Amino acid sequence: MIRQSASKGLSPRLRTIGVRRLASGTCEIIEALEGEWSAALCSKDIDRLRALVHPDFVLIGMRSTGPFMMHRDEWLEAIQKRDVAGIELEVKDAKSFDNVMVGTIFARWRLKYLGREIHDCVVLTDVWIHDNGRWQAIRRHSTPSPSGGCAQG
Repeated sequence: MIRQSASKGLSPRLRTIGVRRLASGTCEIIEALEGEWSAALCSKDIDRLRALVHPDFVLIGMRSTGPFMMHRDEWLEAIQKRDVAGIELEVKDAKSFDNVMVGTIFARWRLKYLGREIHDCVVLTDVWIHDNGRWQAIRRHSTPSPSGGCAQG
C-alpha cells in the first residue's frame, strides 16, 4: 500500500530500471513508479510529472456525462487547478511484456476543489513503456469504483 499526502515531500528518485529486471519485480517497480507519481501529484511537481508521463500520454476515464479522453498537456494543466490532499494506492496486479508494463491499481483520492474536500475511489489501469532509458506512463484508464473497490487505508 502506498500512502502519499500533500504534507510529505517527494520520494527519492527512482533509479532507471532496465528491462532485464522486470520478471522478478514488476509489482515492486510499478509500486515505486506509482509512489513517485503520487508524490509529484501531491506536491504539484509539474517538472517531475512531465518526466513520468510520456509525451503521448492519454488519460481515459468515465464521468457522469460519459467517457472522456485527456491528453498530456491538458492533464498537466488540470493538475495545477486542484489540490490533492492525499492518495492511497494498492497495486493489485502487474504484468510485463518486453518494454511495456501494465498495472492494475485501486486508489482512494482526497482532493480539495472549490473549498471542499472530495473523496474519490477509482480502479486504474496504467500502461508504462520503457522509452529513452526510463519508464513513463503512456496510458491511464480510470474507472469509478464503489468504496469497497478502493485502496484499503
